[in-house]
Amino acid sequence: MVDRQEGRWVFAAIRPAGRPEGLWALPKGQIDAGERAEATALREVAEETGATGVSLGKLGDVRYWFNWEGERIFKVVSFFLVRYEGGELGNVPDAFRHEIAEVRWLPLEDAERLLAYSGEREMARKAAARLAGENL
Repeated sequence: MVDRQEGRWVFAAIRPAGRPEGLWALPKGQIDAGERAEATALREVAEETGATGVSLGKLGDVRYWFNWEGERIFKVVSFFLVRYEGGELGNVPDAFRHEIAEVRWLPLEDAERLLAYSGEREMARKAAARLAGENL
C-alpha cells in the first residue's frame, strides 16, 4: 500500500510478530476459499495495517521454496499495488494484533534498503517504476 505524503511516495511496512526490530515486510496472506487474489490483497492490507486502499493492479508474483515441519513447500505470492484510501496505519484489528508487532509508513525510495526479502524489494521497485511521475 502506498500513499503520497509531503511530495514523496511512502509504503506501508509491517514487522511481523516475533521478528527482530528493523525487519520490515509487506502485508500478505492466504487466499480464502472463493476469494480472488486481488480481494485477498486488499483484505490482508486492511487486516495487517489497519488502513484500507484501492487496487491499482497487479505488480507481479514471487515464487519460492521453503521447509515446513520437514516438508519442502513451493509458494507463489501475488502482489498488488494498493493506493491508501483511509483508516489509521497501525490501528490493527484486535483479531490480528498477535500477528503484527509494528506498522509504519516508510519512504518508497528506501524500500531496497529496508525490506528484508528480495522478492518484496523487487515488488517495491516495480511499484516505484509504475508510480514515477504520478501524483495519484
